[in-house]
Amino acid sequence: MKKIAFIFPGQGAQYVGMGKELYDEFDGVKEIFNKANDILKQDITQLCFNGPEDELMKTENTQPAILLVSIAAMTALKERGYTPHMVGGLSLGEYSALVAGQVLSLEDAIPLVRKRGQYMQEAVPLGVGAMAAIIGLSTEKVEECCQLAQDKGKITPANYNCPGQIVVSGHKEAVEKACSLAKEMGAKRAVMLAVSAPYHSPLLEPAGIRLKEELEKIQIMSPKIPVVANVHAKPEDDPAKIKENLVRQVSSPVRWEASVRYMMSQGINIFIEVGPGKTLNGFLRKISRDIKGYNVQDMASLEKTLQGLEDAI
Repeated sequence: MKKIAFIFPGQGAQYVGMGKELYDEFDGVKEIFNKANDILKQDITQLCFNGPEDELMKTENTQPAILLVSIAAMTALKERGYTPHMVGGLSLGEYSALVAGQVLSLEDAIPLVRKRGQYMQEAVPLGVGAMAAIIGLSTEKVEECCQLAQDKGKITPANYNCPGQIVVSGHKEAVEKACSLAKEMGAKRAVMLAVSAPYHSPLLEPAGIRLKEELEKIQIMSPKIPVVANVHAKPEDDPAKIKENLVRQVSSPVRWEASVRYMMSQGINIFIEVGPGKTLNGFLRKISRDIKGYNVQDMASLEKTLQGLEDAI
């Protein structure tokens, strides 16, 4: 028996042109893009398809654009007859997953993630925070690097992506020290990331406070499909707790590897990355060779995924 999870990408997956082929092919996708334009009172469709890139890269545009293209790709899959048994998303992707699980409406989710992007950007002055990817070091050693770098400022693991790849986040000097320590401890690489804020670190707690105020204005439903939360890598049914988790998520580590392993423990053996890019598929391959990973972001990847699913089921 094949059990399918839809998994949704986070910030960094965006590119000019994303979603256009699906828009041209599916009426349901066109409807979603048109609805998003109305919700935002902005032609986000043109921004996704034609840029300019520097506008698309602004956090307040990137977050709604990725969510929009992810839901568009899911709509294409559903029109071809596939629905998930479980969903999850990396960071921003958790909001796409909540729309997929019918916890959040698209009308609420799109402006909410725009505000989330703004609040995360504004929580820390530019240049104060930083993030880095540490490759080829155990979880324990990365956590030790963070502990030893605390004398330079706040720092914490931010994304537990897959074995041997953890992102750290916090004050710039502390992140730089953690990178140096990681190399001394035998990391293959420790690379500073080109990001504008220290996502998923305690420095973003002010953004969580502002996000909480926005979440209190909108209705959150109990999931129709289990949605695995970033903060504890388990599904949550209680709408009040889902809101709490989203507030915490801004300044807490994303437990992505644990989320995938939880889904596997529930019998999920096919993961479809729904939305721009293939980053999550790269993580899947490092987490387990026993699962099949596909992605849907354009017509070629959709057809390849549909063929793979037909062969598998």
